[in-house]
Parts: sequence; C-alpha cells; structure tokens
Amino acid sequence: MKAFPHPSLTVSDMGQVRAYTVSEGGMDLRDYFAAHALQIIKCSDYETTAKYCYLLADEMMKAREVTNG
Repeated sequence: MKAFPHPSLTVSDMGQVRAYTVSEGGMDLRDYFAAHALQIIKCSDYETTAKYCYLLADEMMKAREVTNG
C-alpha cells in the first residue's frame, strides 16, 4: 500500500473524465510510518534505531488492518 499514490485522469475531448486510475508510485505506507517513528526514537545506535522504527511501523500496519477490518 502506498502512502501517496499518484492519481491519473483520462479526460475526453469534451472535458469529461473517462477513467480514474491510481498508479503504483509513491512512498510505501510502512516506510511512511517508520519515518514518523524515527522522530520520537532517541538512540545513538543507528542500526538499532532503524530496526525499532520498522518494528513500530509493522505494529501500526497490523493495527490498521484490525481497525479497517
């Protein structure tokens, strides 16, 4: 799942929307969550910090699945 997918519209010559699609571009939602977790983690060991941020991101993804059903 992408945090910021890129929408694309196909418009007819008359200005009517013919198709709306979302491309696969954009940042992964898991990476987005990890980046936000990085803002609160204070650790001098970068490898440990990165692993912990992704553990938090994985838990956020699981919580999101439960919430969204």
